[in-house]
Amino acid sequence: MTATSTLYETRIKALRATKLEHTEEKLARYGSFDVDDHGYIPWTEPIAFEPVSSHPSGGCWGMKDIGESFRRWLEVHPVYIHPQSAIAGAWVYKGIPGVAGFELAEGMGAPDSPKEREARTLANYPRNWRPEDRPTHLYEKLVAYNTYSPGIGHPNHFGPDMTIGLSLGWGGLLEKVRRYRGLNSPAEGAADTTFYDGEENLILGMQAWIRRHVDHARAMARLEDDEATRENLETIAQINEHLVHGAPRTFREAIQFLGWFQCIDRMWALGGALGQIDELLRPWYEADTGSGRETDESIIWQLASLFFNDSHYSQIGGQGPDGRDLTSRMSFLVLEAMHRIRIPVNVALRVHDGMDRSLLRKALEFMAADGTGVDFALSGGLDEGFMRNGYPAGLARMRAKVGCNWTALPGTEYGSQDGTRLCLATPLLLAIDDALAADPPAPDVATMDALWQRYVHHLGLAVATVKAGKDIHMERQADNYPEIVLNLFCHGPIERGLDASAGGLDIIDLAFDGIGLATTADSFAAIEQRVTQEKKLSLAELRRHLEDDFESAEPVRLMLATVRRYGSGGSRADEWARRIAELWTSLVRDTPTERGHWTCMPGLFSHGATSGFGRLLGATPNGRRAGAPVSHSANPDPGFVPGGGVALTAKANAVASTQSHWGNTTPLQVEIDTGLMNGMGGTDAVADFIMAHNRQGGTLINMNIVRKEDVIEAHEDPASHPDLMIRVTGYSAYFSSLSREYRQPIVDRIIAGG
Repeated sequence: MTATSTLYETRIKALRATKLEHTEEKLARYGSFDVDDHGYIPWTEPIAFEPVSSHPSGGCWGMKDIGESFRRWLEVHPVYIHPQSAIAGAWVYKGIPGVAGFELAEGMGAPDSPKEREARTLANYPRNWRPEDRPTHLYEKLVAYNTYSPGIGHPNHFGPDMTIGLSLGWGGLLEKVRRYRGLNSPAEGAADTTFYDGEENLILGMQAWIRRHVDHARAMARLEDDEATRENLETIAQINEHLVHGAPRTFREAIQFLGWFQCIDRMWALGGALGQIDELLRPWYEADTGSGRETDESIIWQLASLFFNDSHYSQIGGQGPDGRDLTSRMSFLVLEAMHRIRIPVNVALRVHDGMDRSLLRKALEFMAADGTGVDFALSGGLDEGFMRNGYPAGLARMRAKVGCNWTALPGTEYGSQDGTRLCLATPLLLAIDDALAADPPAPDVATMDALWQRYVHHLGLAVATVKAGKDIHMERQADNYPEIVLNLFCHGPIERGLDASAGGLDIIDLAFDGIGLATTADSFAAIEQRVTQEKKLSLAELRRHLEDDFESAEPVRLMLATVRRYGSGGSRADEWARRIAELWTSLVRDTPTERGHWTCMPGLFSHGATSGFGRLLGATPNGRRAGAPVSHSANPDPGFVPGGGVALTAKANAVASTQSHWGNTTPLQVEIDTGLMNGMGGTDAVADFIMAHNRQGGTLINMNIVRKEDVIEAHEDPASHPDLMIRVTGYSAYFSSLSREYRQPIVDRIIAGG
């Protein structure tokens, strides 16, 4: 641990206290919020802002209206400086949690929550598109297959290359936009300059917002009695006065630039990708500590200030294109800053066979100490999977884990990750209906073959429908909801005058995730054993019980639920899970989209959508009741091992056996009790477990190391542990900020794990 003076300890503690105060205020005002712990500031005062609209409905769509409106918003956006932070700025929002900083009629805001999707059943989807562009002809099929996240209109969710902004600054970005506007439209009126006009307006608005913070910092300094705080505010004014036009020259200026990026990226539909943070900042760190301008303790404070600003996703560790390990002193300082500030932070540690194991052990030590943990992006599965697409190893190693479950090449890959999910269980219920409606009905002895063929048919139709939506997304997204922020930090969009979603980037591989694997596999196994083998009930009787939600049939439900389940090892459910995963991967990856010929990248990831999808799904043959959550990603359901037990190896084996192997993730979710961790052999044993799953071809491990008693107490009384942090799926959050609905699956896994 770095020796830290009282000054920096006091500053970091003040930031942590403010984060807790803001969280309590948000909870009191808006209730629970089941999303990342964003860095927005609660704001009650009215903001005088009128968006620009050229559409008859009053909505704001397209680069012209959005660019002008974004500039107007930044010109009136409140200023905020925490006096103990190293940087200025924070964003505010109007509306409910989960909605971006400003909403322009129907035209702006984040993708809806599962509850909102359920309420409107895809009506007016996607809201961030003009009504005439919305794919209403797909709604009926999407609803039939319980597909409420088809990814149409899904914004951001690809990785920026922050070296572009750090090398150019806002003034350099503005000059670049103006230069390429001239090159691509040399004669006045020869080309549509709307794309460049929108980007210019965003930058001009950004510069105006920074200037107002310069004035605000100086005004605060004049009123400040404490000398150290006054000097800090004066320094904030000086660095931001330079950053209005200039590129960062020092570590602190680089941190401030990243802070400004985080703010506008969150404002635009809750973007959250940052990059390989240790490598981004290492040159400034080495230069400034080498010259004596900074020390490790001042660097930790500045990193903590960036984490207070927002919980953007970043990565440490990993490999360079040549295979060398990228672990540096900066990697450890990032971990230490997370540990010092002890607030939700989203940093991933990239794991590979040749890594510095001391970085992995340090990450686990901090996780066990206070929950300030990373998640683990595994090169074993990620790199090999991406290379199967025809890319070299060096390029695969450059992908960074900068999202909840996803990895992307900085500034060159458009994947629209983590926004498209399809329920794997719904096609099985439809297959049962088909089998019973057949003329003549299939005899029960042939039920499994008949069911599987109908399941393949329905899952294929569901995948084809979503792929049709992908074509529409790629054709219409830029005209409706352009990537106005990330275009500036990518290679191609500004140079070509094309949005990132419309040909601005060179690599396009559209992510596509399945949800509910264990629910479906356990259901197939239950039908096979109880209906076709033991003949305890007929398929028709099973369907009747499902329609009645097992009313007055609890013995039947328990009979179905007690079949050996996916994850137990060597069971029929394990075989069904592998078969379903292979079918899923083939349907998604083997054929491109019909019109655009885009490649789709399969994975199995549920995010927090298990409850949202479950609410709209009837009872299933594994004994799950109607409306109950579906299973989490590709993980076995809690209690899959008879008699309890952590069964880490069994779970890891199950998830490894269902990986899609194309560069998308199929995460392993693990909860370990802190006391049990010591009994297992401590930090080294858990590190060995992580390395083993990497060698299995795993892609991502989301891990919590917590005291079971603390989680159970906090579940019943969130106020009892206000600062308890938990990794929900790929993101970290205060446990108390989550709804009881979101907390319950975490508690179930911990209880079932013993």
